[in-house]
Amino acid sequence: MKTVYVDMDGVLADFLGAIPAGYDGPVDEIDGLFENLEPMPGAIEAFHKLAEKYDVYILSTAPWDNPGAWTDKLLWVKKYLGEVAKKRLILSHNKHLNAGEYLIDDRLKNGAEKFTGELIHFGTDNYPNWDAVLDYLIEE
Repeated sequence: MKTVYVDMDGVLADFLGAIPAGYDGPVDEIDGLFENLEPMPGAIEAFHKLAEKYDVYILSTAPWDNPGAWTDKLLWVKKYLGEVAKKRLILSHNKHLNAGEYLIDDRLKNGAEKFTGELIHFGTDNYPNWDAVLDYLIEE
């Protein structure tokens, strides 16, 4: 079974939509921000569909200076993904160290740009949303 890693912020969870209007401080340091993110449109359903065909993990980076964010991300996964994602959350600043066929990520940072499998660059012209990602990965 092929392995798919899915980023959280901006892919599964709506990170940008949670930033308070007019806020100009370090976003990564807002207490409770990561637990309270809303899912991206279609993300929860897409994760479940992928889990039927692939070995799926959440591969995310948490802010180094906000230890509460590490817990918040776990609580978000439990709340929105439940049992299908149990013990499938990986927090790393070095995503390229994970071996697998696909990484779905909206950014080319924290090792995503060096991932040895195929990077599915979420939010781009080729993969603007979850429908496009599923069309590619489920039809493949």
